[in-house]
Amino acid sequence: MTIDLEAWAKERAVKYFMISYTDLFGAQRAKLVPTAAIRAMQEEGAGFAGFATWLDMTPAHPDLFAVPDPSSVIQLPWKKETAWVAADCMMEGQLVAQAPRVTLKRLVSEAAAQGLRVKTGVEAEFFLITPDGLSISDAADTAEKPCYDQQALLRRYDVIAEICDYMLEMGWKPYQNDHEDANGQFEMNWEFDDALATADKHSFFKFMVKSVAEKHGLKATFMPKPFKGLTGNGCHCHISVWNEDGSQNAFADPSAELGLSQQGKCFLGGIMDHATALAAITNPTVNSYKRINAPRTTSGATWSPNTVTWTGNNRTHMVRVPGPGRFELRLPDGAVNPYLLQAVIIAAGLNGLANRSDPGPCSNLDMYAEGHLATHAKRLPLNLLDALRAYDDDAVLKASLGEEFSKAYLKLKNREWYAYASHFTEWERANTLDI
Repeated sequence: MTIDLEAWAKERAVKYFMISYTDLFGAQRAKLVPTAAIRAMQEEGAGFAGFATWLDMTPAHPDLFAVPDPSSVIQLPWKKETAWVAADCMMEGQLVAQAPRVTLKRLVSEAAAQGLRVKTGVEAEFFLITPDGLSISDAADTAEKPCYDQQALLRRYDVIAEICDYMLEMGWKPYQNDHEDANGQFEMNWEFDDALATADKHSFFKFMVKSVAEKHGLKATFMPKPFKGLTGNGCHCHISVWNEDGSQNAFADPSAELGLSQQGKCFLGGIMDHATALAAITNPTVNSYKRINAPRTTSGATWSPNTVTWTGNNRTHMVRVPGPGRFELRLPDGAVNPYLLQAVIIAAGLNGLANRSDPGPCSNLDMYAEGHLATHAKRLPLNLLDALRAYDDDAVLKASLGEEFSKAYLKLKNREWYAYASHFTEWERANTLDI
């Protein structure tokens, strides 16, 4: 049953709606709409100029309309007179195929047509830093091994507890919060859900964390590698596939190796087959490759992969199987688009199922100390350009995500790379001025 947003708002004394969509670069765009106007917006959408955001459009394109999906609506816990609602982009009465949420919904439907429900959970790491973005916000957070630091966690209790309280209020079922492996870094976990619901929550979580941090005079960043020498921000994704009514985990087989069924291994095989191309989506910025190709950090390990390998309960690989019936993809970082993360996982996994892909041998190596012994394994891209080229060469993955989406994404991301490559840096002056 479709929720009547106007009636929903009146029951909760909501005065305004933020009708929000996420563009190709993961930027969240919104219009603030009074409740008096939400009925028309629910039918027709809020109007935007697509060219003004990161979509492959020109100023001559017709209006883009963001049509709210009532199933995603959330009353802002910290500003209760306002609600947030995710929207699907439309133009001239048709869904915009390049829009990330539209892309994800199409792939969710493709999985459903095969009787499958992809369920995921994300671990979105972030730093709490000074408002100018130059340093971590807690000057006392200096431990060489800062992960799970009890004192540092409690010094940021006001921020972390407020966010967790809001997740409890929204029914997300959060279950743990911790100080992560870098100084100034945190992670908060909530219960897994259907892929679209996880993407909407992930999108809202980033908005919420940034908003609460600002309220406390801080800045939150999900940037993959904001500080040299410190562990970067990952966004590990736990993946399982269930039957149509969600009652049975299709990945679970107690008699199989690591408790992962043949269907689960084929889905994993698709992830492994497309991993180098996958990186263009899961690691979408220039800065992303300073995380997955980083030298050893001050804490002793980067906790990120640089090679296409999988394992049991071993955190040094790209994929680990921590328990029966699911696996964890450790490749994505904090810059990943919440909707495209889920979309590319489903696209690669469904291809693996269709082709009965073999993920290859399970490895027990310590990839940080013995990675050189994994001679059979492909290396992940060294930079964004390599990742974009790998994606462009992967015709199957491009087709699965959609030709219109892939063309738009590659066009704008290549333009971003060229802007970076033409930018002059202090490193160049320091290393070539006297040559």
